[in-house]
Amino acid sequence: MGARKHNTAEARKEAQKTQYFAKLNNVPTSPRKMRLVADMIRGMEVNRALGALHFSTKEASRALEKLLKSAIANWETKTGKKADQETLYVTCITVDGGMMLKRLLTAPQGRGYRVRKRSNHVTIFVDTKNTNAEK
Repeated sequence: MGARKHNTAEARKEAQKTQYFAKLNNVPTSPRKMRLVADMIRGMEVNRALGALHFSTKEASRALEKLLKSAIANWETKTGKKADQETLYVTCITVDGGMMLKRLLTAPQGRGYRVRKRSNHVTIFVDTKNTNAEK
């Protein structure tokens, strides 16, 4: 690895030590459906977001609820504080397209239609409000 790449990789590692996040790869729902649920909780307080995800009827909300709990646990282990004592917020949530399974669906007259089974990658960042104001 070159010196420039090494320096940027080290800077990225240092920046991630102060960020509290969780990432979930290859969730078997389309990115469009996951973004609907992600937009619902973006910028929310964590306890309200967990309640909204728990009572949502969307299938994608189950995976997102589990991921949010993981992000909260990551925040607790990195800071050494309990999430009950602080007010945590969902600072950033991104949904990116993942790998796509390409399948064939039989069609009339000897043809075949392509079916794309999409997946996505979700990343959630959580932090306290006063830390966001300092940055």
